[in-house]
Amino acid sequence: MTSLVSAPTAADFTHFDAEGRAVMVDVGAKAETARRARATGRIRMQPATLERIRAGSIGKGDVIGIARLAAIMAAKRTADLVPLCHPLPLTRVEAEFDLDDADCSIGCTVVAETVGRTGVEMEALTAVSVGLLTIYDMCKAIDRGMTMSDIGLLEKSGGRSGHWIARPVEPEASR
Repeated sequence: MTSLVSAPTAADFTHFDAEGRAVMVDVGAKAETARRARATGRIRMQPATLERIRAGSIGKGDVIGIARLAAIMAAKRTADLVPLCHPLPLTRVEAEFDLDDADCSIGCTVVAETVGRTGVEMEALTAVSVGLLTIYDMCKAIDRGMTMSDIGLLEKSGGRSGHWIARPVEPEASR
């Protein structure tokens, strides 16, 4: 099957200079605009683990409440974790968690917003990742087999590239 997308060239990677060295992108000349990103991810677990989270009977406390705080805090610290990421003055971070009995999982969706010269995709993705890691940390004593997956950007808006929405992923069988 032929790919419709061309292979990226060196010019497509903005975090490298002409000699191939890592650089922080200069955003000084870019206009400040309202920027928003929405990301998601999921952690799967044993049914009993999900039930204990729902019942609030995990010995370490309110799993979802603490994961929500961890996600928000992670968004605020993204530039400390991702080497070439710009520190951003976030104007809003919202983290939501949904418990799915059929899938024995918890989904996390984060919206991050700022008014600035660069996007907030990394903040939203970092927040989702740390929110899910916090659930793992709080429940690992009863379920070390939990798995995190499907972490990705759902949507971003603002800046020169405008509004972008992820395409739905096709199931394996139809590819």
